[in-house]
Amino acid sequence: MIYRNKKLLEIVRNFPCQHCGKQDGTVVAAHSNQLRDGKGKGIKASDFRIASLCFTCHYELDQGKNLSKQERVEMWEESHRKTIGLLFDNGHLEVIP
Repeated sequence: MIYRNKKLLEIVRNFPCQHCGKQDGTVVAAHSNQLRDGKGKGIKASDFRIASLCFTCHYELDQGKNLSKQERVEMWEESHRKTIGLLFDNGHLEVIP
């Protein structure tokens, strides 16, 4: 079952990019691209498998050519861990039912 939570997605938009640190108004919740996280053709992973990324980093993750597949996985995983840490540190657990 895929988990969706619009409030959670909105909260992480206010965080800086968890890869490069930018806070330029383009940060969004970037969903995992891995099958193990529920990603499928035309299906996004669950909303708890997100990372706060700016437009540039999100583009590089999804369509960029500068990183290997393994580097993209590592980039997303590290950014995801940081994003979840910020949610805990900032007391946003109440958005998760």
